[in-house]
Amino acid sequence: MRKLLLLVLLSLSSYSLLSVARAETVAFTTEEYPPFNYRDGKIAVGATVEQVRKVMADIGVDYSIEVMPWARAYSQAQTVPMTCVFATAHNEERDKLFKWVQPLLVDRNILIKHTGSSVVAATLDEARKYTVGTWREDYTEAALRQANFPRIDVASDFRATLKKLMSDRIDLMPISESYFDKLRKEGNAVEKVTVLSAQPMGIACQKDFPDDLLKRMQTALDSLIADGTQKRIFLKYGLHLGD
Repeated sequence: MRKLLLLVLLSLSSYSLLSVARAETVAFTTEEYPPFNYRDGKIAVGATVEQVRKVMADIGVDYSIEVMPWARAYSQAQTVPMTCVFATAHNEERDKLFKWVQPLLVDRNILIKHTGSSVVAATLDEARKYTVGTWREDYTEAALRQANFPRIDVASDFRATLKKLMSDRIDLMPISESYFDKLRKEGNAVEKVTVLSAQPMGIACQKDFPDDLLKRMQTALDSLIADGTQKRIFLKYGLHLGD
């Protein structure tokens, strides 16, 4: 009888530990936005992906990373428990929708044009007369609407918007200033027009995400920033963080 009771207790204990382990598995979603986050074959890579991987390795928690269209990545992090989306702009509109670990990046977002186009705009007011492209559920769509841009073209993802810009189907598009620098270095015919916004970019987790796990992730990211690892990762991808 004692042996039977012991076996039952051990089984329950093992099941409980397994349940905890499964409960702590974090599902990360992200989009194709190189060099920050993108696919190399079937593997998620990039400057923000490396930071997420290091954070999770440091705290010893299982995780997965899936690259998908931004609208779906963002929606899943709002509705599916233990899900986080990155790199997500942390603005007033989104603040209460998620729990946050940040910053993976602090960056400015600028409006750019295809070199050779007839676009001339030194200010946001002047830029409003043009058609500006963005992609579904990206924070720049809200930023453009708040800035009273009347003609906004919304595509499925970042690559589709960039393709429209390069074929002159739209006049302008918003982009990370760091990524703009990389595009130029790679020989892409794009030019800066004006600044749209500035914001921290972070990991946005579903509202019921465990606070203790969130705190461990934030502590790991803080350490990664403090010891210079974050800066080295960005330099590896040809990006430069501000001081």
